Amino acid sequence: MDWLTDTKIPVGRTAGNGFDWLQANGAWFFDGLSDAMEALIDAILWVLQTPHPFVIIAVFVGLTWILQKNWKICLFVALGFLFILNQDYWEETTESLTLVLSACVVCMGVGVPIGIAAAHRPRLYAAMRPVLDLMQTLPTFVYLIPAIVFFGIGMVPGLIATVIFVVPAPVRLTHLGVSSTPTHLLEAARAFGATPRQVLWKVELPYAFPQIMTGLNQTIMLSLSMVVIAALVGADGLGVPVVRALNQVNTALGFESGFIIVVVAIMLDRMLRVDRK
Repeated sequence: MDWLTDTKIPVGRTAGNGFDWLQANGAWFFDGLSDAMEALIDAILWVLQTPHPFVIIAVFVGLTWILQKNWKICLFVALGFLFILNQDYWEETTESLTLVLSACVVCMGVGVPIGIAAAHRPRLYAAMRPVLDLMQTLPTFVYLIPAIVFFGIGMVPGLIATVIFVVPAPVRLTHLGVSSTPTHLLEAARAFGATPRQVLWKVELPYAFPQIMTGLNQTIMLSLSMVVIAALVGADGLGVPVVRALNQVNTALGFESGFIIVVVAIMLDRMLRVDRK
């Protein structure tokens, strides 16, 4: 078998050379992207941390009522946030929410238009599918290496790694929703003289709305699953006490901080769940 390994395909070396070239020639792009991401993170963090916690809790409860019209879910969200305050994890929770909301803004802003384009162009989606598979199956720790190389340490590389891992979800679900629009609805809209833009905004997107909201839900859940990994590159939030507990073999701290992550995930899932009527 030595003859086979002697002619090893230079996958790693090629990737390393590509990253070196990007670092040498794309510094202006990565610096600008870093500044934009940092500004987004700072803005969301300021909104979540400047008001009194009860104000933020009231906003989330009000948003839950607007979305769900269910007082039980509103009560659950309120009790969940009060539990977080009781456990003294408010600051870490707002930092993790900042990472999650930033990832949602970027992933939905990028993923939904790409999903719409892919639904209208089957060849484009066929070409994108291997890339989406790679983004979702490549070990997430691998994303951290180029993220550190290009963006240093902090919240920005954690956000970039999260976006790379998460963005396939809204792309796939938006594509599924738009492409599954019933033919008779499309034909009826075109028969009444609707333009392609009107068909998109008045037929396809309303029909795909549950799938798009599911994509948002999955974006939030996958982003929360990245908070611990993001903490390894200096991102603040609930991942920091988890990593600290792992280093110290502190069972109590690990369970406490991990349970807070579970509470946040369940609250956000209940807030954004949409059922097709």
